Amino acid sequence: MDLEYNLKTLFDQLGLPSEGTAIDDFIQTHQLDANTKLIDAEFWSPQQAGFLKDQLREDADWALVVDELNVRLHDGK
Repeated sequence: MDLEYNLKTLFDQLGLPSEGTAIDDFIQTHQLDANTKLIDAEFWSPQQAGFLKDQLREDADWALVVDELNVRLHDGK
């Protein structure tokens, strides 16, 4: 079975809870201001930040989902 690239599987990849309302809860409690880049957020471990940075830099399979997470962490939705 091919891996689906969505927020649930991204959170699984990052080692974060992804069941039920866990993703929405994370987004609501980890909002970023306009001046903070996703990869610079203080709540990521070094490994998580590195993974996110690599995905964006390489325009990898996860890049669109990482972009979606970025938008949601900046606008709260």
